[in-house]
Amino acid sequence: MDKLKSVLSGEEARRDDRTVMQTVNEASTLGWGTRVKGFVACFVVGGVCTLLGVCMLFIPRIGLTLFIVFYTCGNICTLCSTMFLMGPMKQVKRMCDKTRALATTIMITCLVLTLCAAFWWKNFGLALLFCILQILSFTWYSLSYIPFIRDAILKLVSMCIK
Repeated sequence: MDKLKSVLSGEEARRDDRTVMQTVNEASTLGWGTRVKGFVACFVVGGVCTLLGVCMLFIPRIGLTLFIVFYTCGNICTLCSTMFLMGPMKQVKRMCDKTRALATTIMITCLVLTLCAAFWWKNFGLALLFCILQILSFTWYSLSYIPFIRDAILKLVSMCIK
């Protein structure tokens, strides 16, 4: 109990000549096993939400709304799952790299616009369009983590168009 009191009062940080931020960082750092478990759990929840959204698509009247909500939540969970592996700050920095900045911006914009179109504007055609753009931008963003794959895809598409 004394140890808990010293940690909460900040005496332990002063005793060891550590800053408060260093103490918080050490207390919040996850072990590798915990990170992998968090990644898997969040990734599975994202996949289940996505599949559930696709299944909800066939329910009359509210199916499209449920699809949009579950699919968007699934994408958010899947995106957040990688934060367990890298850490939130490193993930945000990598998302803002020059190779991913455009894809990240489009992806997050489409996530928000999908929900706005479904709930605020009540325009389901527009929501479906944003959902499709969400799929494409999330795929393009994910491919940016595989070296040279986006260049290969662009080259393949340019060969097919000629």
